[in-house]
Amino acid sequence: MFLPSSVDIAIIGAGAAGLGAANALKNSGRSVLVLEARDRIGGRAHTIMASPEITFDLGCGWLHSADENSFVEIAEQLGFEINKSLPPWRERAYGKAFPQEDRDDFIRTLNAFYDRAEKAAAKAAKAGRDGPASACLEPGNRWNPMIDAISTYINGCELDQVSLLDMDAYEDSDINWRLRRGYGALVAAYGAPCPVVLDCAVTLIDHSGKRIRIETSQGTLTSDRVIVTVPTNLIANEAIRFHPPLAAKVDAACGLPLGLADKVMLALSEPEALPAEGNLRAATMRTEMGTYHMRPFGQPCIEGFFGGRFAQSLENAGPGAIAAESINEIVSFLGNDFRRKLKPLAESRWSHDPWARGSYSHALPGHAGARAVLAAPVDGRLFFAGEATSEEYFSTAHGARDSGERAAEEVLAARSKG
Repeated sequence: MFLPSSVDIAIIGAGAAGLGAANALKNSGRSVLVLEARDRIGGRAHTIMASPEITFDLGCGWLHSADENSFVEIAEQLGFEINKSLPPWRERAYGKAFPQEDRDDFIRTLNAFYDRAEKAAAKAAKAGRDGPASACLEPGNRWNPMIDAISTYINGCELDQVSLLDMDAYEDSDINWRLRRGYGALVAAYGAPCPVVLDCAVTLIDHSGKRIRIETSQGTLTSDRVIVTVPTNLIANEAIRFHPPLAAKVDAACGLPLGLADKVMLALSEPEALPAEGNLRAATMRTEMGTYHMRPFGQPCIEGFFGGRFAQSLENAGPGAIAAESINEIVSFLGNDFRRKLKPLAESRWSHDPWARGSYSHALPGHAGARAVLAAPVDGRLFFAGEATSEEYFSTAHGARDSGERAAEEVLAARSKG
């Protein structure tokens, strides 16, 4: 699709939020166009075939809070089979690296941490004071480094970088489903009918005139209204600039940086040696660790997860470092004979992705209110969406999609007022 010179409503970004907005506006009677810097739609939702028999979600992979997740109905409408079996991360430990007695003690300690955090958040909200979630760790507890590791998978960062109030605001029904064809494949199918210009990076949104002027890598177009759905790091780093400047938006985005959660997919040459849908990790006293999902959907593979500062250090070490670390760690659990059974297929490196620069947002301590600031419209012409603007479902694809729909409703309400 070619870039026109003018459109009624321009949407910046073809991730779940931008596609949610575009779908909500498709019968509005207004011309709508999505501008996407990548050569594909989906944003941080991206499914690949890592091999002819292995599906791999490089980004989001689970339908979190599935009983409230708007993508569940979309999956059913589009004919995507939903797998409702239990996730592996709590119940199905494998091997001797994390004995059941230690695992039970860790889960008790983890649950106690969340109980303390909930009570501390209630007090902090009353007092009008925020702080780091790490303050709720029990001093000296042997499981603290591992609780921090769990935070790197959930928040993309360690607990010292997580706002207590923001963590408490997240809504999780603890029901998690998934899609054999991939979450990224679902988002791409959802967005397929939308009008999108690919390879079209936006650099400037000039809202100083009667119409908004948008400068892109493919030229310039004007619009009456714009919905911005890009990741917070692109706003914070001013990869997209606003004229006149929007200092409040940049400040809010700076308080909502993208944490880092990376994945790796390893082919397993003798899959019968391991159980399907198992969880593999160690009872380690360090935060720098991976966690592994064995044979997801029964596939002949192991999927590994790394987060936070450790994931960043592995990314910085160069392509292949995440896969190498995962193989070394798995071999340390299962024995050196396993090394010959594992073959790297693919890995994500989200902080090095120029159009994401991270995985999903977390509010820094003291910045829990930044989500509402980022979401607020400007002058009835600029609107903002994306997972970082969701006050309850941030860091999720459905939170992003729902925020796009919300922004579309704000656009239509603003148009009705003239």
